[in-house]
Amino acid sequence: MKKILTKGHLWLGIKYLLISLFIGVVIRGFLLIPVPVTGNSMDQNLQQGDMVLMEKFSKIKRFDVIVFQQPDGMIYIKRVIGLPGDQIRYDKDQLYINDKKVAESFLTNNRSSDHQISPYTTDFQLTELIGKNQLPPNEYFVLGDNRRISKDSRSFGTVQSKDILGKAQVVYYPLTHIKIIS
Repeated sequence: MKKILTKGHLWLGIKYLLISLFIGVVIRGFLLIPVPVTGNSMDQNLQQGDMVLMEKFSKIKRFDVIVFQQPDGMIYIKRVIGLPGDQIRYDKDQLYINDKKVAESFLTNNRSSDHQISPYTTDFQLTELIGKNQLPPNEYFVLGDNRRISKDSRSFGTVQSKDILGKAQVVYYPLTHIKIIS
């Protein structure tokens, strides 16, 4: 049997195409936004050239990887170490939050491949960096996973919640790097 393509079928196909395009634009523009990784500050968890999908609706939690914009217009991808109200310090390569030891399992690969004798994360106290003993409301402390070369809160200070663009969720390109960001 031969099927005949009518104007009705063509119009239906155009409607489906337009609806699909609209849904694609909404998802890409508002829900899952592609962001390129530039620099080496998040090695080995994120690498230069990786493309990540960012979403902007989840609540920010400790150790989330976030995308934010600094006042100079630069966009960064870093890991949240401190939340508003936290006291933070590093002593002998150990993270302390509110005077409790906190493990950083996401650094296991970085530390095992580091052949230097000095600590992976240099010692500091929050008061030395921002002049306060705890993070102010709506401010976050971020560090790169590649601690030795990362430009992060140790150099530019805290990140205000209004400057956070979203949370990185998935590496989708290159295909050999596909993973959920933990």
